[in-house]
Amino acid sequence: MNDLANTVSVNGTVANSTLADGSFAATVSPSSSMSESLNQLKWTVAERCTDAAQRIGKPLLFGMTTSLMLQAVPLPASHDLEPDILHTVASSHRQRIRSTKVSTQAHVWRNLDANARVRINKHVYALDLMHTWAQLANHTSLESLVILGDAIITAISKQPSLRQGRSPDIIYQEMAELVTALPRFNAKPACMLALPLIRPYVDSPKESECRLTLARYGVPQPAIQHVVSDVTFRNGAAVTLDMAWPEFRVALEYDGDQHRTDKAQWRRDQEKRERLRHHNWAIIIATAANLADEPSRAELAYLVGRQLALRGAECAFRLTAAPIEQVARAEMKARQR
Repeated sequence: MNDLANTVSVNGTVANSTLADGSFAATVSPSSSMSESLNQLKWTVAERCTDAAQRIGKPLLFGMTTSLMLQAVPLPASHDLEPDILHTVASSHRQRIRSTKVSTQAHVWRNLDANARVRINKHVYALDLMHTWAQLANHTSLESLVILGDAIITAISKQPSLRQGRSPDIIYQEMAELVTALPRFNAKPACMLALPLIRPYVDSPKESECRLTLARYGVPQPAIQHVVSDVTFRNGAAVTLDMAWPEFRVALEYDGDQHRTDKAQWRRDQEKRERLRHHNWAIIIATAANLADEPSRAELAYLVGRQLALRGAECAFRLTAAPIEQVARAEMKARQR
């Protein structure tokens, strides 16, 4: 068997970006440590919000990045909001709550209604995540907005109180319907452009970043969290792949830092990939190093595109990355056909 069945890997390390209030823009795939960090951050921020509400003497509704942290969602890698300030929300300028007793920033979200509130405790409420996504659209790039959309669907689907029995596909559909139905707001065009690029089932922001990188270089979009029908672990458990092109038996896996530091995870990865190689799968392994700069991104896209082309796929590979806006418009047109 030739090198098509071998694992292609570029080594690298993963770094978390620490913010001023001790939170971080999560940039690794979700491991137990990342989940623990997000949950710890959730309760730390909830304590701050509770203290603010008690100082002011009334319950407070929080939005923007504060809402994300209260609901265990990784923050966007780029945004123009102050992370160390608690962000409150009101439906009008008259309803805004301002106080010299606490450090908060008041925002107006005119699309606010009773159903858009999530109770954290009797003092603290968070703007629901779908409205939060739309609210943040004016404060982040289109690529970060897509990645955040992926993360929000995943966060909702993994929290029973938010999921309410819905599948990730239904959650995405409801998110698209809600945003489409909202009255006009400044960033609604950006939301409508981002929606076609959002995908359910994505495990981490870095996986979203990999997928968007491939799209910008013309690589066909993959299946997300693909379950391999003819390969299992020794114990019979199903084998899933972060991103896959099943017809051509090509896959891309993103390895966060825990894939290197967690021995059990490392052994599981080795078993999975060895079994896949024996079934003629080409596995490309990406790390943070592959996303560190544009040349590294181009190399990753080339590795995936080449494997697909060698196995018979049509791949309109671009030598330079297309703007994400161009990719989004193309996807939007494709869905309208």
